[in-house]
Amino acid sequence: MKALIVGCGIGGPATAMALRNVGVDAEIFEAYPESAEGVGAFLNVASNGLDALRVLGAHRQVMAAGVPTPHMVMWSGTGKRLGQVANGLALDDGTVSHTILRSDLYRIVRDEALAQGVAITYGKRLVGFDDTGDQVVAHFEDGTQAAGDILVAADGVHSRTRALLDPGAPRPRYSGLYSLGGIVRDSGVTGTPGVYNMIFGKRAFFGYTVTHGGDAWWFANLPRELGDVPADWKAALLEAFADDAGPAAELIRRGPVGDGLPVHDLPPLPAWHRGRVVLTGDAAHATSPSAGQGASLAIEDAIVLARCLRDASGHREAFERFEAERRGRVERVVAYSRTISNGKAAGPVARVFRDLALPFFLKKTASQESLAWMYRHHVAL
Repeated sequence: MKALIVGCGIGGPATAMALRNVGVDAEIFEAYPESAEGVGAFLNVASNGLDALRVLGAHRQVMAAGVPTPHMVMWSGTGKRLGQVANGLALDDGTVSHTILRSDLYRIVRDEALAQGVAITYGKRLVGFDDTGDQVVAHFEDGTQAAGDILVAADGVHSRTRALLDPGAPRPRYSGLYSLGGIVRDSGVTGTPGVYNMIFGKRAFFGYTVTHGGDAWWFANLPRELGDVPADWKAALLEAFADDAGPAAELIRRGPVGDGLPVHDLPPLPAWHRGRVVLTGDAAHATSPSAGQGASLAIEDAIVLARCLRDASGHREAFERFEAERRGRVERVVAYSRTISNGKAAGPVARVFRDLALPFFLKKTASQESLAWMYRHHVAL
């Protein structure tokens, strides 16, 4: 069997490695003309994501390049401490969630895929596919095509493959937030290294953690109408956090601020597959970053899909098993993450209620039992 994988982000290389582990040849086709070194800010790889990476033999490299971030402390914009929760649950060997530059995570999984013999071709933007019954033929914008036994979509929240597979499928929905972030070297900010401080500000949400070397990694979620882009993102952030306690304004002031990216997630899809084509990762179930699970779920998908293809009698049965096993879990994560995002985008009246109710909510969710469904989820080949 040969798999054509559309998309070389995080999920694409992870899927290619998992498929090769079960004897399926895999080739990746990436729409952009070059690789993604240096692209993106940073993200969370939850403990369940690291557990999945362990199956692919890539967890040690990711942990070495990342910052252990096992806890989150919540604050109000007035400086009141609201409570603390775990950022994932530690694995049996003590492994905790890590924060890593997206470009580093991408580089590690891509290089590992290349080392395992996976072919990656850039500049191949999918414009169509033909499912002949015996094979699937992918057509690219440059006029070329490729044939395989299955086509796996790993092309993200705005998946072209999904639009081709089901033109009537629900579109990504805007969360009401724009996301920005940065790293300030030698920040001078005090705090426990590896603990995320999450600030529910008066006008926006701010999170940061401090490394052992003194660098501060920060991100901001700014409520804004979709398409309402300010002339100067830094000025917009400084205005949003001007009246809040904490280091938000100072960290923003001290470094460059790129363009804000609108945060989307994906409503439940009617189907994840048709014929010889299957959707995975954000193409099937994009979640907002608020739960820190996007990359981890994509890596889990890779392993489950490979196992289903190995154990099923054919691709149709494999895709049905894959969707049946994954749908309930990922849709629960998407809903959970959207609830958190809604709290970040709350209006003035809702913010007052949120700050009163959040300490009680945090006490309820601080126990390991309440988090186990999300983090105690082992996948295996």
